[in-house]
Amino acid sequence: MAVHGEYRHMVAAAGGDELIGEPEAARSGAGRPGSAAASAPAAEASGAEPRRIAIVGAGPAGLMAAELLASAGHVVDIYDQMPSPARKLLMAGRGGLNLTHSAPLDRFLRAYDPADPLLRRAVENFPPERLIAWANGLGCETFVGSSGRVFPRAMKASPLLRAWLARLSGLGVTFHFRRRLTAIAPGPELTFAVAQPGGTPRGEASRNVDGDKDERQSAVHANEVLAPDAVVLAMGGASWPRLGSDGNWVGILERMGVRVAPLAAGNVAVAINWSEIMRARHAGTPLKRIVVEAGGKRFPGEVVITATGLEGGPVYAAGRQIRTELAAGGEARIRIDLRPDLSLPALTERLGTRKAKQSTATHLAKAGGLSRCAIALLREAVLPDQLPEDAATLARLIKAVELRILGQAGLERAISTVGGVTFASLDQRFMLERIEGVFVAGEMLDWEAPTGGFLLQATFATAVAAATAADQWLNSKSPAASPTADADPHQPSRPGDAVLTRL
Repeated sequence: MAVHGEYRHMVAAAGGDELIGEPEAARSGAGRPGSAAASAPAAEASGAEPRRIAIVGAGPAGLMAAELLASAGHVVDIYDQMPSPARKLLMAGRGGLNLTHSAPLDRFLRAYDPADPLLRRAVENFPPERLIAWANGLGCETFVGSSGRVFPRAMKASPLLRAWLARLSGLGVTFHFRRRLTAIAPGPELTFAVAQPGGTPRGEASRNVDGDKDERQSAVHANEVLAPDAVVLAMGGASWPRLGSDGNWVGILERMGVRVAPLAAGNVAVAINWSEIMRARHAGTPLKRIVVEAGGKRFPGEVVITATGLEGGPVYAAGRQIRTELAAGGEARIRIDLRPDLSLPALTERLGTRKAKQSTATHLAKAGGLSRCAIALLREAVLPDQLPEDAATLARLIKAVELRILGQAGLERAISTVGGVTFASLDQRFMLERIEGVFVAGEMLDWEAPTGGFLLQATFATAVAAATAADQWLNSKSPAASPTADADPHQPSRPGDAVLTRL
């Protein structure tokens, strides 16, 4: 089988050399199941014209929407400005692809607090157990880690993506790469800037998932205008923009009157002005089993000291509180409990007995159970003063080490994006109120969640909700063509009904 450059790149990005489908068909869709050509006989038999759906964005939300809609019998085309799909998913999977979390649903939903009712309903209708079943159905067995997080046993994204692309190929989904959305109009109508192979429509060299140049620079050479029957926008936020999600859609939608909350960095490191000793001796060292307190809330877990500050789950989870304080006063304060397992009286009692001539560091290590890094953090917090000798005062410091936060890292290094299309801009079907037939899913929407599986879960769940609603909306426009046409288009049924039951 001849392998054409664009399609080879798509398969290589999935982490393997196995070809999925026919390369020419991947570009044109001709003669494939679900393509316009393949669907024509069935359409003629039913008296219905084949419905073509454009999905903009080849990340997890776009791929999930494509799978559902192609399974429902629609002709699905995916457009993306990068040369291959799911680049950010592949990057995220390098440290172990955290698909979701095993927490009970009521506790799971609290991760999105405050959550719009539309987001809550999407996650309730496509909860973690359904996402796990979907991954298992791709042949990617999952397991629950000690923290309750759910991972594929392969601990990376490439096997899952490879199986997923094979499934989409079988469903006739067609990919169109190097196409950058430049305009949306009622109809709906989409305009794309198209780059020649060897570059991206942004007029820059495309890059691999490491950020290294892997293509020659190329400028836009054409514009492409489409008039699909429905559109699902799944272009992600603006974090790690070199992987494709750069937020270019914000201006496009705002010009159409769509309300977009300002994009900001979510799940991101914070900046602290460490002393030179702290940077030189302890950068890269973890602080384990601690609790970060910010804005009156407590976030347990592990953080890592970096040369410029702190990163890790508790700091990410406290991002909203830190961001609010920074916006209000230019700096924020957090407190770290280095011994959350001990009450203040119990810790005070342990520190009350000190051997003669025992150094402070040795005393804190033996009686307080603190690591060298934790002791250094205590010293850092009281600079230029010395650590207190009094057991009660020392215990209070250990239980609440106050640190001054100077800022947060930018979107270029953020794990996720805060802000996006407001839920007030959508109807109950995830469709834009200002542009009929255009649905929105994934990280483009204005929601926030910590790491731990909550990000991907909401991304998949909103994609399922938007795709299900798009299917029902199209069916409502052609009553004779669909057995589900009697469903109320304004109140989408549970995702998975009718032709979507296999998810």
